[in-house]
Amino acid sequence: MAETAASLAGQYLLPKILEALKMLRDLPKEVADITEELESFQDFINDADQVAEAEEDDGRRDRIKKRVMRLREAAFRMEDIIDEFSIHDENNPHDPRCAALLCEAVQFIKTRILQLQVAYKIQDVKSLVCAERDGFQKQFPLPTKPSGSRGNQNVTWHKLRMDPLFIEQDEVVGFESPRRTLKNWLIEGREERTVISVVGLAGVGKTTLAKQVFDNVHNDFECHALITVSQSYTVEGLLRDMLHQFCKEKMENHPADVSTMDRRSLIEEVRKQLRNKRYVVMFDDVWNEKFWDDVESAVIDNKNKSRILITTRYEKVVDFCKKSSFIEVHKLEEPLSEEECFKLFCNKAFKYGSDRRCPEELKDISLEIVRKCKGLPLAIVAIGGLLSQKDFCAHEWILFSQNLSLELERNSELNSIGKILSLSYYDLPYNLRSRLLYFAMYPEDYEAKSSRLIRQWVSEGFVKHETGKTLEEVAQQELLELVRRSLVQASSISIDGKVKGCRVHDLIHDMILRKAKETGFCQYFDEHNESVSSGIFRRLIITTDSNDLVGIERSHIRSILCLKRNRLTKQFMDRIFLKYMPLRVLEFENFGSLDFPKALWNLIHLKYLSFRNSWIGSLPKSIGELQNLEILDVRETMVVDIPKEISKIRKLRYLLGDEISFVATKDCLGSMTFLEKIRVLRVDDEGVVIRELGKLKQLRNLRISSVRAEHTNTLCSSIHEMQFLEVLHIHVVSGHEFIIDLPHMSSLSTLRKLFLHGKLKKLSNWIPQLQNLVKLSLGFSRLTDDPLESLKDIPNLLFIDISNNAYVGETLYFKDEGFRKLKELRLKDLYKLNCIFIERGALPSLEKLGLKKITRLRKVPTGIQHLETLQVLHVEDMPIEFERSIDGDGGQDHWMIQHVPLVKITVSPSFQVSRVWKQFLHFKKSKEREEIEAKGREIKFSSVKRIRE
Repeated sequence: MAETAASLAGQYLLPKILEALKMLRDLPKEVADITEELESFQDFINDADQVAEAEEDDGRRDRIKKRVMRLREAAFRMEDIIDEFSIHDENNPHDPRCAALLCEAVQFIKTRILQLQVAYKIQDVKSLVCAERDGFQKQFPLPTKPSGSRGNQNVTWHKLRMDPLFIEQDEVVGFESPRRTLKNWLIEGREERTVISVVGLAGVGKTTLAKQVFDNVHNDFECHALITVSQSYTVEGLLRDMLHQFCKEKMENHPADVSTMDRRSLIEEVRKQLRNKRYVVMFDDVWNEKFWDDVESAVIDNKNKSRILITTRYEKVVDFCKKSSFIEVHKLEEPLSEEECFKLFCNKAFKYGSDRRCPEELKDISLEIVRKCKGLPLAIVAIGGLLSQKDFCAHEWILFSQNLSLELERNSELNSIGKILSLSYYDLPYNLRSRLLYFAMYPEDYEAKSSRLIRQWVSEGFVKHETGKTLEEVAQQELLELVRRSLVQASSISIDGKVKGCRVHDLIHDMILRKAKETGFCQYFDEHNESVSSGIFRRLIITTDSNDLVGIERSHIRSILCLKRNRLTKQFMDRIFLKYMPLRVLEFENFGSLDFPKALWNLIHLKYLSFRNSWIGSLPKSIGELQNLEILDVRETMVVDIPKEISKIRKLRYLLGDEISFVATKDCLGSMTFLEKIRVLRVDDEGVVIRELGKLKQLRNLRISSVRAEHTNTLCSSIHEMQFLEVLHIHVVSGHEFIIDLPHMSSLSTLRKLFLHGKLKKLSNWIPQLQNLVKLSLGFSRLTDDPLESLKDIPNLLFIDISNNAYVGETLYFKDEGFRKLKELRLKDLYKLNCIFIERGALPSLEKLGLKKITRLRKVPTGIQHLETLQVLHVEDMPIEFERSIDGDGGQDHWMIQHVPLVKITVSPSFQVSRVWKQFLHFKKSKEREEIEAKGREIKFSSVKRIRE
């Protein structure tokens, strides 16, 4: 019997065991293979998606999109398997060679059962991908791409795209200031050939503006040409087009063999036409950043004020010209005013009646429609043209406005707007598309903080390592690329040129939402649309808890953003996290009270967890179970004490709070060696936390509070170990007179931002040596010596804030040649300061000057008239004498600041009350003084009278 069992084991079991061992041994290679296959498959999906976008037949387009979605779902499964392997491989090092005996092999397979499951899933997904690809090709064969093509253009929107080239001058609305600027650049300026560019979002009016200026000035040039470039072009085609236009202008025949000339011959012919002539050439709708390489050798520089005019969506196109030409750039960012938009709308909607005037009964709804276009001429013109065909019926127009988003997608005369905007999406490299689609996760017109956005991108795995850069630095570059492609608008920029806040135009947002839905990128679950599609999607945005999440395939969800303003019920929370999910990003932001479901702590894949501005008082000990967590945000919550279990999260890189205490685990802080940013860490009385900081050699951003004088040496020693530190905030114990002396900090060569808030013995000698410092803030320092002398030569300093009695002297003196790059200066709450001198030649780059609550400064800084680059002077809560001195209506010092474009004078309510109270007391004292003086005069008169008597 035993022999039979052994025989059966050898005959059936052993081959299975050997097969399993082989699959485990080959698993890393199999994963590498499908990772490579995934990239190729995504290219195939991209091509298939563009086929669907270009299809004009609605029924066929819908069928193609359904098949494309099946392709995407197959790609999602590939991604899931790759991620699943990475987690299991990390927990179980792969080495099946150790299984020499049969019993050892069985035991080995048991410990690697999850990896074995991955191996079988790989076989299944390979078959699925092959079947889906072949099925799509059989039903909808992909066309061969023509050479030189960089995208597709469809005749359905060709007219809308070309119309701006033929618009009559009296139909153009707005652009007065840009027209003057462009005309001046074209006619005046340097002798050398200059490239002048108009950069902006699709449909913002670049072509309309440039063409109008081109028409007004081209007669000032000896020859001219207007070339439409677009995405698909050949260099030979452009050169032939230029030759045709030059010859037509001079009423000459072009060379007979022009159609067969090669590129070199065409270049020589164009150069011959332009030699010794002053010319202007407009290249409209340039996409390829290397376009300038294609034409630069043909457009000869005759040193006679020749000009190249370019319209483009991409700043990179212009940057490419810098290597061999002077350039001027006009960014068409400001939208038309509401009045201009309404005029443009009326020109189209009521063009053939009522003298282009809007009927009174349609005025309100017309304004509503115009506002929804958010200043985008492309949309205003298209919508106005469509409405011109409808009856002038208010009820019909109201229905149209209510369904505008649907009309933009379905109406054949309006979906061209979306297609024109989509061209920019399809021109994006594949990796940047996911970054752009992430804006679909946030509401319309929402300003996203770039730091938050970038951390989410990194946590999602979008961002790949580049040598010498952090993931966040790579992501910042990618965000800037979206801005430079005019797809994302930078709503705020940091002092050193980084994007701080950003948003997308509403119509871009509509396009992104459509792409997000089509691609399964994300899905909304809200009170307006509680039903969630049963297909696979990657991200879920929740704004309600009024229904169950029925039909969701949760095993594919990577991110959940809970944007509900008030509390989510515990029952709803339990339903969300009932099943396994490989979540990477989980955000509860701006919440009310929050109950943690137990299943939340089983999310072992989680990398980003935010409770910012939510009503939570503490973190549970189970936080330590999130072993892959990299970012934890508890800012604007009541969380202070951090449980010691957090030290188990060895991958944590960002720990963000308002003031967090490590009292319970201060001896373990040093074990969290991946930490890159801590905000704000409260120092314990013994200073153990400061000592532990010295073990965190990856720290780049450190904010600490409650520092005492006795901590100084330990603090200096710990900071000395941080070779990558870029941002340092130090706050002393609040309300104490501790003097902070930081003498040994010379190793901070990477420091870019320094904030010292506390009493200093003196300004440390190492601060002026910080070559990379761009931002410096001093508060409560009580320095008696003018700090400007030692700070004036810091080479890259862009921003200084001296506030809250950081300096207790009476005079600040800015010397000639000092602060060469400084862009912004803030002086606040300096109670002894009564005089500021600025020598000619000092602060040559200053753009913003802020003066706040300097109660003894009654005159504008002497020499402020020398600050030629100053754009903003902000005066806040300053003495009434100061305000009167710069008043444009008779102020004695107004002449010194009249060159500043923007002078802001603001008074806070509390300061106004204080000012009124002081005036009242002054008035009261004056009245009392008058009464006393009057009484004295009366007494004196009586005395004199008595003497006379």
